[in-house]
Amino acid sequence: MRLDSVRLVAVGSTNPVKLAAVRAILGPLAPHAAFEGVGVSSTVADQPFGDDETIRGARSRAEAARAALDADLGVGIEGGCVETADGLRTCAWAAVVDRDGARGTGGSLAMPLPQSVARDIRAGMELGHAMDALVRQHNTKHGAGAVGILTAGLVDRQRAYEVLVTYALAPWLTPEYWP
Repeated sequence: MRLDSVRLVAVGSTNPVKLAAVRAILGPLAPHAAFEGVGVSSTVADQPFGDDETIRGARSRAEAARAALDADLGVGIEGGCVETADGLRTCAWAAVVDRDGARGTGGSLAMPLPQSVARDIRAGMELGHAMDALVRQHNTKHGAGAVGILTAGLVDRQRAYEVLVTYALAPWLTPEYWP
């Protein structure tokens, strides 16, 4: 599927930051497309652990959103945490699927987390809520998120997600390299 022929992009979230990231990247590539966010299940834990579970969540969101709206493209973005020898770090993954079954996945956003946040997450709290507690604010995941807060605004959440979405679009951006 050529991106310039896309008419509807379904984003597997109603989070305005995720929708804005998808629109910022795909808008110029699919100039006739409408963008719609839809609340779908990730089919993984509210706080995914490890890259594999986080990728499964992004793919589930992309597939469910595409199917729910019968869209040309479905996009899912999922954030998770990874336990390392140095402590807990973040991860985030984007998945893109099209109506023909083509898929792409891109991710990273590997950033260390403060010990207090890691402790809350290990105790069962979602990263967004742990960040809310750290900065004594509400719903930071719909704004700066952990990446914006912990980089003192040098990287904002939308820009971080834009990179992931771009990586996931590689098979459509350079189809000559993808059999």
